[in-house]
Amino acid sequence: MSGRVLVGVKRVIDYAVKIRVKPDNSGVVTDGVKHSMNPFCEIAVEEAVKLKEKKLIKEVVAVSCGPQQAQETIRTALAMGADRGIHVEVSGKDYEALGPLQVSKILAALAKKEDAQLVILGKQAIDDDCNQTGQMTAALLDWPQGTFASEVSVEGDKVKLVREIDGGLETIKINTPAVVTADLRLNTPRYATLPNIMKAKKKKIANMKPADLGVDLTSRLEVLRVDEPPQRQAGVKVETVEDLVGKLKEAGRI
Repeated sequence: MSGRVLVGVKRVIDYAVKIRVKPDNSGVVTDGVKHSMNPFCEIAVEEAVKLKEKKLIKEVVAVSCGPQQAQETIRTALAMGADRGIHVEVSGKDYEALGPLQVSKILAALAKKEDAQLVILGKQAIDDDCNQTGQMTAALLDWPQGTFASEVSVEGDKVKLVREIDGGLETIKINTPAVVTADLRLNTPRYATLPNIMKAKKKKIANMKPADLGVDLTSRLEVLRVDEPPQRQAGVKVETVEDLVGKLKEAGRI
């Protein structure tokens, strides 16, 4: 396989930031909050760049959907080694309602437009934890999929993957074109060096809108309310089993 790889990169609230719910419970506070690339997307970018370094693919294209700030996330991917970027601009209410199905439609349309042989995505995003985009993209394209990959190797026109499943590890081989989602143990993403950050500024980022790809962003979901998890109550130490049983009875647990 010597084709093109499409890598999805999502802009999310940085993992080190404490999430705060808006006063009207309509969502979480994003204004003035540090954002960065979704950690699983970093792993996906690293794997795509590694495949290119091994001369198994010819080009890595980083794609992000979102407001103007999403270009910063694409620049990070370019600094890591991606060749060019595509920014699908989504803002306002459309961005607030953007979910896995809408992103999957965009990625599927771009995969066809770019004649991609492989689409590599993070298995999930740390903001919504949906774990759906890769599967939906594969379904829309009618391509084979290899999810939760902890090892990826290209063998001609096939991709061999080791998948992390509940019972252990599963090894599969799928035909290309295909969709792969990266698990945590697939690799350790590289840091973007200063020279590569400077080079990334000269790399091209194409701008387009969902309508240019014939994608309708109408959402089928409505968020009714967002609440912080309830605070945990302090525990109680008991001296004996009898005391424990007594406390459970008092609480109506038994």
